[in-house]
Amino acid sequence: MLDKAIIRKVPKVELHEHLDGGLRPETIIELAKERNVSLPSQDPSELREWFKRGCVQKSLSLYLETFSVTLSVMQDKEALYRIAKEEILDLAKEHVVYAEIRFAPELHTKQGMNLEEVVTAVLKGLEAGRKETGTEFGLILCAMRNEDPALSLEVAELAVAFSDRGVVGFDLAGDECGHPPKKHIEAFNYIRSKNFNITIHAGEAFGLESIWQAIQICHADRIGHGTRIIEDMTIENGEIVKLGSLAQYILDKRIPLEMCLTSNVGTGAVENYESHPFPMLFRNHFRVFLCSDNRLMSDTNLTKEMTIAVEKYGFTIQDLEKTTINAMKSAFIHHNKKLDIIYNTIKKEYAEIRYEYGL
Repeated sequence: MLDKAIIRKVPKVELHEHLDGGLRPETIIELAKERNVSLPSQDPSELREWFKRGCVQKSLSLYLETFSVTLSVMQDKEALYRIAKEEILDLAKEHVVYAEIRFAPELHTKQGMNLEEVVTAVLKGLEAGRKETGTEFGLILCAMRNEDPALSLEVAELAVAFSDRGVVGFDLAGDECGHPPKKHIEAFNYIRSKNFNITIHAGEAFGLESIWQAIQICHADRIGHGTRIIEDMTIENGEIVKLGSLAQYILDKRIPLEMCLTSNVGTGAVENYESHPFPMLFRNHFRVFLCSDNRLMSDTNLTKEMTIAVEKYGFTIQDLEKTTINAMKSAFIHHNKKLDIIYNTIKKEYAEIRYEYGL
């Protein structure tokens, strides 16, 4: 079995990571003191445990409650710059070679910043992190399901406007129940008309209809989570024996599914690691890969997610390489850049590690 030291060394690709879900507790405390924001605790260890409550207790309400605290210290340019830079620095520690970070700009305007100022501050921080570590990045702008569709269109327009400055895609996030993606169809139509990229949170807290709408009505290029696609399959003795039309379409069209093991267990999207559909989807050649979602709230990172795949599902180093290449193929960057990272970084470094450790 691969040990964690080896897993930490392998190159990784992160495509589903929320900026407001990955802060350092120490940074939250420092920013809160400077901005007179009250916190549940001033001790970094205690604060980290407070953020983990929802995941540990498998309570979605507790999980979501913690975001109000991170957002409270993310309302000015200086804070956003610092947090974005530290995001890249922390991902680089796990040897993430390419990352797509997502966030909802509208959630950072409570103290007077406009959407353009918010996005600019985050991009500057991410770029500073890239210069220091070499970790490449793209930024995804999220609209929120529960907001006015007119605001979603504004965020979509903003994403396209910043497409030459580091924004690579548009996402729809938030509570799936009662907020179908088709309500925001104007935003998605705008993105498509500009030949831009779409990923949509779907099939996490709601079923197949959410995934179907995301793909067939909103034309998502990727699906965030998508765990409920398992409901469109006939499974016997732990093996898929028949695919429904939606699952078959996703397989045939190579639609990527952004899988977040620890997050899904912690929010109750799946009961436990053993029942997560990821290994079954991987074995049946769906384009799936591992993501962190919210490193702070789920107390995870890509090294931990890969370690779970090794320990729970028997993944080999070849399997980890395959999932990493799946992710890189699915990234919202130009084809030639993907090939460069796949062949000159991912494949090269995996080959070196296999040789070094005799794997």
